Amino acid sequence: MTYAYTVPFRRPLILAALILSCVACAPKPVKEAEPLPPAPAVEEPKPVVAEPAPLDKAQLELASGIESYENGSYKPAAKQLQNALTSGLKVPAEQARAHKYLAFMHCVARRTTACRSEFRKALAADPSFDLTPAESGHPTWGPVFKKVKAEGQAKAKPVDKKTVKPAAK
Repeated sequence: MTYAYTVPFRRPLILAALILSCVACAPKPVKEAEPLPPAPAVEEPKPVVAEPAPLDKAQLELASGIESYENGSYKPAAKQLQNALTSGLKVPAEQARAHKYLAFMHCVARRTTACRSEFRKALAADPSFDLTPAESGHPTWGPVFKKVKAEGQAKAKPVDKKTVKPAAK
């Protein structure tokens, strides 16, 4: 009898248990995220950057001379470049650069001998000196530089004593 008596109540109980289990498994509504508290102020280490050494008088004259040249002020440029050389540029590449700009001005003024001389001085200061492709393609000073460089390379080649004929008496 007890079995018959409990059966009618069993179905609603099972149904209630199922509903409650489904409600418990249902996703909960998402709360809006609260803003995070500000991070503690931590100073990041600054990268160590070596500051360039201050320019000396000769380097300042070189920079001024190049700037004057690029602005078309050739007379002041020539004076500044010459001052840079006489003030004692220490780096051979800088010496060659000063001579290069002096050579450019001489070539444009059709002073070919002075132009050649400045290119020779540039190569003497820095044997690895060369013009950029744009500079070497210039119709005025490009051919002069190529000739001076070729002369310097011809002098630098060692002489093979076997191929040199003795002078006739």
